[in-house]
Amino acid sequence: MTTPAPHARADLVLREPRVGDLSWVVHRQSLLYAREYGWNNEFEALVSEIIARFIREFDPARERCWIAEQGGAVVGSVFVVHQDDATAKLRMLYVEASARGQGLGGRLIDECLGFARQVGYRQMLLWTNSVLVDARRLYERAGFTLREEEPHHSFGHALVGQVWGRAL
Repeated sequence: MTTPAPHARADLVLREPRVGDLSWVVHRQSLLYAREYGWNNEFEALVSEIIARFIREFDPARERCWIAEQGGAVVGSVFVVHQDDATAKLRMLYVEASARGQGLGGRLIDECLGFARQVGYRQMLLWTNSVLVDARRLYERAGFTLREEEPHHSFGHALVGQVWGRAL
């Protein structure tokens, strides 16, 4: 785990989800991506499906979710899910606009990497889109490299999906 950024707030807490948090993640991510990228409710459906699968199939020995809370408000989250015995998947990293610039995104990614190493995964993959420039910068800083990309039409837009990965 890295040390907090010098401008990080002392009241930032990373915790396990509580009842209602995962619905909040669907709500906030859907609003955030609609506002910032113009994505439609297809994205909300995808996030809902990912959350529902996480809840239904949760394996506490191989999977985690962190909820970032600051001043009592949820300001971000991230998930590690099992892809196969060697591969963890980082899912749905998000940070509220009010909490950006404090190192939270990097801290959430570091938590994922540390957990994945601890439970024996050998690599971590993630799927993102090329328009998510700030998130891609965070992944690059954390040692992820672009493995593949493919154009697709989703969420009401022509996008370029990307798979990033790194060894653990």
